[in-house]
Amino acid sequence: MRRIAWVLPAAAALVCGCGAGSSAPVAGQSPSSAPVSHRSGPAAPRASPTASAAKPAQSQPAQGQPGQGQPAPGNNAASARAQPDAAGGPELFRPTGTGILRGKVVAVDPGHNGGNFAAASVIGKLIWNGRETESCDTTGAETDGGYTEAQFNWNVALYLTAELRAEGATVALTRTSNTGVGPCVTERAAIGNEVHANAAISIHADGGPPGGRGFAILEPVADRTNDAIIGPSVILGADLRAAFAGGTGEPFSSYDGTDGIQPRNDLAGINLSTVPKVFIECANMRNSTDAALVTSLRWQASAARAIAAGLTAFLTRAGS
Repeated sequence: MRRIAWVLPAAAALVCGCGAGSSAPVAGQSPSSAPVSHRSGPAAPRASPTASAAKPAQSQPAQGQPGQGQPAPGNNAASARAQPDAAGGPELFRPTGTGILRGKVVAVDPGHNGGNFAAASVIGKLIWNGRETESCDTTGAETDGGYTEAQFNWNVALYLTAELRAEGATVALTRTSNTGVGPCVTERAAIGNEVHANAAISIHADGGPPGGRGFAILEPVADRTNDAIIGPSVILGADLRAAFAGGTGEPFSSYDGTDGIQPRNDLAGINLSTVPKVFIECANMRNSTDAALVTSLRWQASAARAIAAGLTAFLTRAGS
């Protein structure tokens, strides 16, 4: 794995912030094959771009449908969007403001990737997740209409990154495009570890039973490597649960976990983490009510703000 360096490539440029839902992703999303249950994973951040004042033009979605491009996230900050390298690898993004999160580092992992659908041999590679073998990555879930989880995760991650940077946080994104492949789940965990993140979040949406809906926080189970972060991760999970329920109105999952919390020992992303980390399954893409939410840019921005609020609550606790 490459060491992360604070390199400032001349090509790196960030777009300015826009109102929630006011700037839409580019239309034209590739439907995935059958949804795969979530086992998300990692890569290694590269360089940290500085913010620029320029804002490239954004294409509008056809018929109001969220698309595959990179949204201009955030309703009060410069977005996280960089001009990524061809691989869309991980990046570090410096703060755009000075606020309550000054000096904090957050690892944001948008689960899966848009290019995974055409790279079965790559994402099917077996890795060791700390307890057993699992696939390097998966394609993720999708709605019945073909809107992919990878796109949802990507959009929410960009909105979230903008929110965090505006409050003074440095953000490590595990991928900087939605057209690449991976990274493997082991690498996603390693990114947060390498930047010594104060907190890490892996963003997902579930592909559960059509009759079930709601969100769940997936928390780590002690496996020696992650023993020291179990307690802090439980606190992080509780803060995120409260903020997400209050900020989005989404109910706790009716089928996954208890009261919105599900311990998991089969995910490399939390098995191998040495920093406080949880996954969030924001909604069930197979449920018609939740599907209408996850395909809405406005709800994606609301979900990001709620996640930011939960992270902020955790990061501003005494001793965090």
